[in-house]
Amino acid sequence: MPDFLLEIGCEEIPARMIDAASLELRERLHKLLDRERLLPAAALAYLDTPRRLAVLAANIPVAQPDVVEQVTGPSFSVAFKDSQPTPAAHAFAKKAGVDVSQLQRTTTPKGEYLSAVVTRKGRSAAEILAEALPKEIASIYWPKNMYWRKPSERFVRPVRWLVAMLDDEVIPLEFAGVRAGNQSRGHRILADRSVAIPRAGISYIEALEKARVLSREQREKQIRKTLDAATRTIPGARWREDKSLLDTVINLTEWPAAILGSFDPDFLELPEEVLVTVMRDHQKYFAVEDSRGSLSPHFLAVLNTDGDPDGIIRHGHERVLRARFNDARFFWQTDQKHPLRERTTWLKTVTFQKDLGSYWDKVLRVQRVCSWLCEKIRQGGIAVRPGVVHKAALLAKADLTTELVKEFTELQGIVGGLYARVQELDPDMKADAREAVAIAIYDHYKPQSMEDSVPRTVEGAVLSITDKADSIAGMFALGLQPTGSKDPFALRRQANGIVKTIAEHKLPVSLSQLFKDAREAYRGSAAEKKFVVAVDFDGTVSHFLRERLEFYLRDALGFNYDVVSAVLAPDSDDVVDAVARAQALKGVLHMPEFQAIAAACKRMRNILKQAKGAGIEPAVEFQALPDSADEETRLAAYVSTYAPIVEAHRQKREYQQALSVLAMARELVDAFFDKVMVMVADERIRANRLALLQTLLKEFSTVADFAEMVTEGKESNESSKQ
Repeated sequence: MPDFLLEIGCEEIPARMIDAASLELRERLHKLLDRERLLPAAALAYLDTPRRLAVLAANIPVAQPDVVEQVTGPSFSVAFKDSQPTPAAHAFAKKAGVDVSQLQRTTTPKGEYLSAVVTRKGRSAAEILAEALPKEIASIYWPKNMYWRKPSERFVRPVRWLVAMLDDEVIPLEFAGVRAGNQSRGHRILADRSVAIPRAGISYIEALEKARVLSREQREKQIRKTLDAATRTIPGARWREDKSLLDTVINLTEWPAAILGSFDPDFLELPEEVLVTVMRDHQKYFAVEDSRGSLSPHFLAVLNTDGDPDGIIRHGHERVLRARFNDARFFWQTDQKHPLRERTTWLKTVTFQKDLGSYWDKVLRVQRVCSWLCEKIRQGGIAVRPGVVHKAALLAKADLTTELVKEFTELQGIVGGLYARVQELDPDMKADAREAVAIAIYDHYKPQSMEDSVPRTVEGAVLSITDKADSIAGMFALGLQPTGSKDPFALRRQANGIVKTIAEHKLPVSLSQLFKDAREAYRGSAAEKKFVVAVDFDGTVSHFLRERLEFYLRDALGFNYDVVSAVLAPDSDDVVDAVARAQALKGVLHMPEFQAIAAACKRMRNILKQAKGAGIEPAVEFQALPDSADEETRLAAYVSTYAPIVEAHRQKREYQQALSVLAMARELVDAFFDKVMVMVADERIRANRLALLQTLLKEFSTVADFAEMVTEGKESNESSKQ
């Protein structure tokens, strides 16, 4: 079976777009091959660089397998009259490609029809790919597209060549006016020439390597190797690992090399965060640190060439970085002329969102909600300094008016924290309070992803949570909640940050109450007049937050989906409590008692659901009747005795102990279902037993809804037995 290769060659693709587009291209090709019954023997391989997206599929079928299928035609009564075929029969036979004598009589639920056994000959892989691939290439999503021939032909950058091959055969496809061939291109500087690809597969990789184009894995190894080699020239130094930056420079190069540059040590007087941001985000340089972890006056630049023997490139990078650092120093010094406390009123002219008012309006709302939240946290037994939170909330957004943030927007929040540390915030404020305010401001945008750390202090956590809740509440009230893959205001990310911060700081915060307070802070404002009345604020926010908590439990903490569903069924409002219940439930999953209880809960739920569907209501409460079976009275006695104990453990959040008490019911539940029929003819007994099941299911579900758990083995058929 042949190997398949597709390479799309174009002008340089923005580094940030390559990974997502490469993944989408592979997914599209895999679906195409699966749909056309041409799946390869192994997973798809790929090779991406700034100038190409390539996919390789090993050992795909030469053609689709032939398919034998039965085709149904007209009804027999229409196709035959007096045992003779009618024009309808002849037309069907012609369409099916068979003789009339080969038609068959088939009985279906709708009556008797004619049918024919037809062999559909499989199409060749080359024919299918030539027809389908241009459409798949054109369908790749890019944040921004270009057109250079016709407005209807768009791609991220102009396409310059295509390679499409099955082994050594060229597939005759065309996209954007470019016909596919077997000619690729080498490195733009080191091997700027056509590269003949003799055959799809490993020959393609080898041909590109000779033309100074490496795969992603090879480029990463080469970058790390050259960074290490350059850093070793400075005793005790090491380059600072930065995965995001490493991914970026991998996607900026085809044959990478690294050079070491230096800058004036006087620039080290600026905060490290400013220097690193300039190097990383604006120049794509790696920072260098000494043996103590402090920033060194050196940097590492990754080149898309084989080196800089004369130092010309290094000198150019040093000159550019010196200018950027001079700008940063000028902005830092200029900003100190107007301290943060003076800048707060400037926020009245800075728009937060066109319908939600200015950042000054936001500051006042956040301060108000922070005060309420601090009180709730103190009542929950956690120490917090409301004065620090109040001052931090007042100053948190002031850095948006600074020149440094205007130039380096990614430093917002961080600059505010740095300025708060060196400026006088209040004449009588003590040093420890000023440091606490600075840390809270510095951290209040955290976490910006699930991998990012949460704010370091409780005060920072309160400010971070409240700031994000204010944004989400306002956007939802305007009807601007995320839809599908669209989330222009990053509300999912902010909600993830709220959940993660509450969980890791173990804050006694009710999500529903937090957002009621956040919504209440808008009351009477000009923004409230623009809120969408038809929006079910409580309902949509509750559903949204449950999704975020589910995401945190499943993707961040790694709980199985059924554990998450079981835990969130009774309550999804208390993040810390949900995490504790999930951890407790995960700890007992291996126990056979809980497998049995989970199966029993499913059974109880189904019986109650069937009874409700039949219009049968359970009794108000279970009562011991003269006709009650021993098994049901013993089970009722267990509920009466141990339900208060389970509730006491639940109130103390002793979920492991609560689950241990619930496990004691296993034998009683098994005996009940083995010996007792619930859906009996006697209405009183039936209602009484339904009441017992309803009570038992309720008690079992206080920690988790066990009916949501996936159990081993086959479940019994309750409808037939009960």
